[in-house]
Amino acid sequence: AAGGWGKWVRLNVGGTVFLTTRQTLCREQKSFLSRLCQGEELQSDRDETGAYLIDRDPTYFGPILNFLRHGKLVLDKDMAEEGVLEEAEFYNIGPLIRIIKDRMEEKDYTVTQVPPKHVYRVLQCQEEELTQMVSTMSDGWRFEQLVNIGSSYNYGSEDQAEFLCVVSKELHSSPNGLSSESSRKTKSTEEQLEEQQQQEEEVEEVEVE
Repeated sequence: AAGGWGKWVRLNVGGTVFLTTRQTLCREQKSFLSRLCQGEELQSDRDETGAYLIDRDPTYFGPILNFLRHGKLVLDKDMAEEGVLEEAEFYNIGPLIRIIKDRMEEKDYTVTQVPPKHVYRVLQCQEEELTQMVSTMSDGWRFEQLVNIGSSYNYGSEDQAEFLCVVSKELHSSPNGLSSESSRKTKSTEEQLEEQQQQEEEVEEVEVE
């Protein structure tokens, strides 16, 4: 029918009346609400005002209807997503089901996220190399402790003091279990530190020989 009677639809959900349009209810073609307003094999009773009677919780129907209106999920602060998901599954609104499940998974990950781990490295260097080591530290590495272990070798005419440098870095885990961007940088920094340590050891071997 043309005009207002054909365009507007009244729904009585659990005793609460909602007024919307057929265009809104038919936004998701496979949904219960679309089939209801199109009269596809659904025998739904009506109340005295002509509204379709639906025996569901009206508390969670508001977000369902608003999603059909503008395509966004908007929930009150105290509204449980599980309740809206239950109704979205009943009304068979696929896009809304996926959105709610994604949001719930994100919250679960935030709650169960593993605290950052600390990686420690111990480097041996000479007194004159301390300044160079400080300048090469980057990507979140920081000094934890500096230990003077005395002099083990003679370099030229002077003894060079040897130090142990303890450095640390935080590693954060990503949802897929692989290292995050920060830990990829850490890997690069670790390789630099390993190369630096290897070069120092080679120099020591040459001096000893």
